[in-house]
Amino acid sequence: MSPILLPEEYKYITGPLVSLGWVLFWQALLVGRARRRAGIAYPQCKLYAEQAECKANPAAVKFNCTQRAHQNTLESVPIVVLGTLVTGLKYPLLAAGLSSAFSVGRVLYTWGYKSGNPAKV
Repeated sequence: MSPILLPEEYKYITGPLVSLGWVLFWQALLVGRARRRAGIAYPQCKLYAEQAECKANPAAVKFNCTQRAHQNTLESVPIVVLGTLVTGLKYPLLAAGLSSAFSVGRVLYTWGYKSGNPAKV
């Protein structure tokens, strides 16, 4: 069996993948800040504020939106990372570009969604 030879440009996919980790970290910080502002104490059995909390506190709605944006990113990260690694074997620059675009898109999506008005996104 012959070894897998990585293209010389394969190293370029590391930057976008590391930046995706930073995006997730930033989103986690936003969730923590939104949780404090909404007054939702740890440990909350569910990921989101209850309906009654949302009606009584607009900050709880923003917390739910921020949490959902983070969770949505977490749900798609495995396929993005796997797709980047595999695509990078043949098209490393394309893989790096698409992964970078995903990270930038997640920042823009989170910024809009955390406003508490998901229709803005």
